[in-house]
Amino acid sequence: MAAETTLPSDAILTQLMALHPKVIDLTLDRVERLLAALGHPETALPPVIHIAGTNGKGSTQAMIRAGLEAAGKRVHAYTSPHLARFHERIRLAGTLISEPDLAALLEECRQVNGDIPITFFEITTAAAFLAFARTPADFTLLEVGLGGRLDATNVIERPALTIITPVSIDHQAFLGETLPEIAGEKAGILKRGVTCVVGPQDEAALEVIEARAARVGAPLFVHGQHWHVTEERGRLIYQDETGLLDLPLPALPGPHQIQNAGAAIAALRLLGFDAEACEAAVTRAEWPARMQRLRRGPLAESAPGVELWLDGGHNPAGGTAVAATLARMPARPTHLICGMINTKDEAGYMRPLATVAQSLTAITIPEEPNSQPAEVTEAAARAAGFARTATAPSVADALATLAAADPTARVLICGSLYLAGKVLRDNG
Repeated sequence: MAAETTLPSDAILTQLMALHPKVIDLTLDRVERLLAALGHPETALPPVIHIAGTNGKGSTQAMIRAGLEAAGKRVHAYTSPHLARFHERIRLAGTLISEPDLAALLEECRQVNGDIPITFFEITTAAAFLAFARTPADFTLLEVGLGGRLDATNVIERPALTIITPVSIDHQAFLGETLPEIAGEKAGILKRGVTCVVGPQDEAALEVIEARAARVGAPLFVHGQHWHVTEERGRLIYQDETGLLDLPLPALPGPHQIQNAGAAIAALRLLGFDAEACEAAVTRAEWPARMQRLRRGPLAESAPGVELWLDGGHNPAGGTAVAATLARMPARPTHLICGMINTKDEAGYMRPLATVAQSLTAITIPEEPNSQPAEVTEAAARAAGFARTATAPSVADALATLAAADPTARVLICGSLYLAGKVLRDNG
């Protein structure tokens, strides 16, 4: 049984953050030690689908979950970071973990670990594994936190399936400066005898993934070789050796969701699920802050004529995906409200967006110590090609100014999942 506690989960999470001086310190030693002390819950999980990649992990996971649940399966899901509440990270058999259960599991892990150094992500991943091991389900979906090879989720010796979504440049301080180096870290989740679904990749990344697969003996199911997905006449067309599927377009907006849907469908087909589950995967998936339309709440209601959107993408590939999505929308003056973390390639993210938006208003992300100052973000926007830039003290102030100038504009709040989470909390 989990430990009893009178502390709320937020208070325990704050205590856990103090156990290690670094937020990120990639190694498996600490989490393996704690899992052993907890009785190895990672060995008692329902069949695991392990997902790595730079972009699209969360969307792909959401689609797979929608397909499995439509087929009547109970599904655990682990994802990070959260947007509004930590509870979003742990979904037990289809339902977000309750506050009493979360607090008890966190306290149990805290007591077992004691004061031994361990990162916040490592100890909370151990808590998730405890929850998953103790709650019956049919599948466990695990999203890698960072990289793959040394990520705390990479303690599963034999998952049912692995997936690598598109790999691009991000988190260079931890994963390497080049695409092959980063791909090598992602490919660290490959396991002998376990098939890996590989999403669309640059050739340099694919070569590394294929070489790693050959070394460890992991069969690959590769986009462009073993499976294909395209949009044709407003439909999603998927094909592999089993046959062709003609499906509706994904419910998640943006042309990049076509490839994420393809990876999800490939996974479902390899697991033996039918066309009905595959259709549910693309039509029923929900994933907040990925080109999410905000229609209700105080922020949306403060500018009723504005078409308000929210996206948490934050790297160059994310900027390209958002720009492609905006380019396909009906014509309307489009303005960005942008806040970013100081470790990101701001100009690389903004450059594709400068071709589809008329202006960018920069803000400092509230209550985020690693936020880039608004003035620095504005300078990056100008360098990326935005002719009209400004700064504002908050999202609400920026939106009010934009709405006053054009009450029927399209406004996208973007640049960071931390900003997206703040917006979702403030907007109810």
